[in-house]
Amino acid sequence: MTLIARYLIKQLSITTLYAMFALLALYSFFDIVAEVGGVGEGGYTGIKMMQYVLLQIPDHAYQMMPLAVLIGGLIALSQLASNSEMTVIKTSGMSTKNIIAILLGFGLIFAAATALLGESVAPAANRYAQNLKTTAKNGKISTGAEGLWIKEQNNIINVREMLPDQSLRGIKVFRHDQNFKLAESWQAESAVIAADGGWKLANVRRSILDGDRVRTEKHDGEYWQAGIRGSLLDVLLVNPNQMSLTALTAYIKHLEDNKQQADNYKIEWWRKLMYPVATVVMALVALAFTPQSTRHGNMGLKLFAGICLGLAFHFAGRLFGFTSQLYGVPAFAAAMLPTAAFAAWAVWLIRKQERR
Repeated sequence: MTLIARYLIKQLSITTLYAMFALLALYSFFDIVAEVGGVGEGGYTGIKMMQYVLLQIPDHAYQMMPLAVLIGGLIALSQLASNSEMTVIKTSGMSTKNIIAILLGFGLIFAAATALLGESVAPAANRYAQNLKTTAKNGKISTGAEGLWIKEQNNIINVREMLPDQSLRGIKVFRHDQNFKLAESWQAESAVIAADGGWKLANVRRSILDGDRVRTEKHDGEYWQAGIRGSLLDVLLVNPNQMSLTALTAYIKHLEDNKQQADNYKIEWWRKLMYPVATVVMALVALAFTPQSTRHGNMGLKLFAGICLGLAFHFAGRLFGFTSQLYGVPAFAAAMLPTAAFAAWAVWLIRKQERR
């Protein structure tokens, strides 16, 4: 790597980190405003609230990474242009293609950070944050008044609540035959998920439909070899946009195996796959919106336009996801189209600048 390349990447990275810090501070402030009203509910103290807000930072960093790269790139390149450093770099023999290659390398660094955050750090922190908040308020994890519903082969399972140690309370199972007629139902007071995926049930009451009569059974304990592991339950307790690519893959397969709707999760899967690429694209957009010198247009206006463009990209992904579900657009097309459109636009603007 040449001295100029190292210098450019250093300047771009520093301003991007500053931009990320500012965005995270803003989002954390919004989180505090949103959460302060819940302080005092149960055991949800001010310290718990701050822990919850801090645990949301990795997810915010993941969501804001392309925007931070765009803002950081715009600021750094604008400073270089205003100080005539960009002119000196070009007159030293570095072509636009070389600068683009450096920007792609800079974008790849932050794309790798985006992938790391999205696959491991952010999902784990989100899960811990939700457990912390819910446990502090009412000591349990629940998806609503009726709990969590799962379909597994011929079983329809309802779990009323899930404790932070992943032990389950209030389990109901309705089993149907091949003709979708109810064949058996049972409920258990509690359950613990074993390492092999089996459920250790306690206080089981079973009702079996046997012709024209119903046979009942009671057991103090029972082992049920379910196909649902604790990791899958973790997936079901978070929003699709908070899942890792690996977790989404597992859950999509589970839904398809049980002939359930998976379009929403497929869209999010493709968005997760394309999101690091969007970080690289934003580095090119930054170059496209940077004036070649202070004589070429209003630098402040271009900087503002570039930031607005980054915000538009941030919300465009969500919009395309909704339109995909409404109009039946393939999931991969809905996820790839915003990134591809911005990449094509950036290349066109860069070539337009070169022709001047």
